[in-house]
Amino acid sequence: MHPATRFLRFFFHHLYHGFAWAYDLVSGGVSFGRWNDWTSAVLPFVEGKSVLELGYGPGHLQERLRRDLSLFAVGLDQSAQMGGLAAARLKRNGIADLRLVRGLAQDLPFPADSFDTVVSTFPSEYIFDARTLAEVRRTLLLRGRLIVLPVAWPKNRLLAWLFRVTGESPSEALELAGAKLKRPFIEARFEADIRTLEVRSGTLLVVICTKSSR
Repeated sequence: MHPATRFLRFFFHHLYHGFAWAYDLVSGGVSFGRWNDWTSAVLPFVEGKSVLELGYGPGHLQERLRRDLSLFAVGLDQSAQMGGLAAARLKRNGIADLRLVRGLAQDLPFPADSFDTVVSTFPSEYIFDARTLAEVRRTLLLRGRLIVLPVAWPKNRLLAWLFRVTGESPSEALELAGAKLKRPFIEARFEADIRTLEVRSGTLLVVICTKSSR
């Protein structure tokens, strides 16, 4: 394993567990304060009434799904620390009926055909695991959706200058990344579509997958 990969795994593991309290601070810093805007960009793609969020983190999207869209939203996360943060956030905002489950995406504790949509924003590499995708497919209803927001580029002067120097644009870079990201979902027997979204604060790549009958 490359040393940089090993370091990133170490860093994100501790950020998501022992240092979960700093997650909003770190994510806000790397996104120039736009992290929640980015995660909310997936909401227009959500279909149906029952939604499972994989890796709900501190609970921002759970709050939007339940309070703003009035959906039957369930969250699954491996981190007990994130569970505590999300529970506190939801209760603080008047949501007492918590549907937060601690577990692994590779072994979802839900019956088959349970959800209209499964969503995951900025997940780690577990989302590409064949076991995760098999479990997502199992728990989705036929023609249900898997929505993944894996990467985003913030809009700021420094990045604009770097892209001018390299002769690329964020959209071009994301399209190249999207072509590679699409393969695991197709291999898991999903119909996969890559969307590049231009929002006020950044450029986002969204993978939208549909559970087919094949």
